[in-house]
Amino acid sequence: MKKEELLQMLAEADTYVSGQELCEHFGVSRTAIWKAIKQLEKEGYQIEAVNNKGYLLQENDDMMSGMEIARHMETTSMGKNLFFHKETGSTNVDVKQLAEEGAREGTLVVADRQNAGRGRRGRAWISPAGESIYMSLLLRPRCTPDKASGITLVMALAVLEAVQELTGDIVGIKWPNDIVINKKKMCGILTEMSTDMESIHYVVPGVGINVNQTSFAEDIKDTATSIFLETGKKANRSRLVARVMYYFEKNYEIFQKTWDMSGLLEKYNGFLLNRGQQVRVLDPKGEYEGVAQGINEKGELLVEKDGELIAVYAGEVSVRGIYGYV
Repeated sequence: MKKEELLQMLAEADTYVSGQELCEHFGVSRTAIWKAIKQLEKEGYQIEAVNNKGYLLQENDDMMSGMEIARHMETTSMGKNLFFHKETGSTNVDVKQLAEEGAREGTLVVADRQNAGRGRRGRAWISPAGESIYMSLLLRPRCTPDKASGITLVMALAVLEAVQELTGDIVGIKWPNDIVINKKKMCGILTEMSTDMESIHYVVPGVGINVNQTSFAEDIKDTATSIFLETGKKANRSRLVARVMYYFEKNYEIFQKTWDMSGLLEKYNGFLLNRGQQVRVLDPKGEYEGVAQGINEKGELLVEKDGELIAVYAGEVSVRGIYGYV
């Protein structure tokens, strides 16, 4: 008997499950059941034990553990090889190490807290425990390096679709990969890649999602938000991780057919908050303004300036709204 199997049985029951019933179901002794229950409690699960009734798994709106994530996972490969840490330096670093050791595609590392997380352009990513999701996925795409940038957009779509189940239609994408609610950022994605001249060794999209924060520091409160702040409801982070993997697997299968965004173009542009909006392109070669028209198959943002369509590649270029972040 595995403790995961015992957890599943308790989770599916809507009342107490007797020790005798558990013994008969798993073909083990009462001592074995008791030890497994203690292991689950050590993992953080609350299990009520009552004489002559049995065991009852207490509801926990935000239980974050490897077992809990695995219990909700509905994928074929993505996230099936799962590593969970209460605390780590960086999930991206963890996945890159696993990749170098030969881990398979779909390997997922999730942490409750990071103490060395990074955002775009080397910025620190604040990573408190008990509130957010920090996760990184290992991919081994069979395409040329120039095609891999679209993976970041595929992940952005997956996060949006998973979050949309909790928030409804108030969530959108700010090109290329920020997930935004009410003009505030609630998710960032940092993708790193190991390549040689002609092939990819691996790609690691790392995701940080603000889930249950009740407040933010003064310097970012005007541009950052969480699912809780926008909905007033606590979200189950373990289930949300599993739903992101569910949508990523579906979208990645489409992406792999052409190794570009052509099969996801309509869906992505439908969620793109910049579309049809005046934007300022912060290009190191010179800033300019125009109207965003959506992305092309390469994932570039098409900006209309003086009647000409300019394809903007993310790289070191940023796009802002004329009057704010979006």
